[in-house]
Formats: sequence, C-alpha cells, structure tokens
Amino acid sequence: MPSNLTKRDIVLEIYEKTNFPQKEVKETVQMTLDVIAKAIGEGRNVELRNFGVFQIQQRKARVGRNPNKPETDVVIPSRAVIKFKAGKELKALLEDLDMDNLD
Repeated sequence: MPSNLTKRDIVLEIYEKTNFPQKEVKETVQMTLDVIAKAIGEGRNVELRNFGVFQIQQRKARVGRNPNKPETDVVIPSRAVIKFKAGKELKALLEDLDMDNLD
C-alpha cells in the first residue's frame, strides 16, 4: 500500500525539482495552504483549475441515536462540511489507478 503524501513530501519534491532553498519552499507551501484555509473559513469555495474544487456545503440538522442508549434521541446540529470535487485531469489520473494495489 502506498504511503500518504505529507506536506514535508511536497516540500521535498518541489525542492528537488527547483533547487529553491528548502526553507522558502516550505514557507510558500504553508502560505498557499493558509490562503486556502482562510478562504474556506470565510465561506468561500476554492477552485483550482485542472485539479478540483473545495466546496462548502451545509449538513442539515438531524436526529441520531446513542448506541449505548438507543432509546434516547440525540439532536445533531447543522454544520458546514467541505466536499472536494476532482477536476477533469485529476479524474483522468484516477481512471488509470490500480485499485488492487491500494489495499
């Protein structure tokens, strides 16, 4: 199973391809993530062409059950969630993915 890609992995790959100072690459990656997080925190969708869109959606309030006390209803309040919709090029990469090697 392939390991997860971390922020550190991203920084190292960009560093190896560009030879920019690693500290600058790290700061740039972090600033990019900060800008994305700030926009989402303001309720804005983030669209990255050819990659995908982070969309903010609202989950409606609903009634759930506590498995330890099934006779008691629990109100789950509405909340904002983030949905990611892959772009065309990213979807094309997924078509070539061998799912048997992911388990």
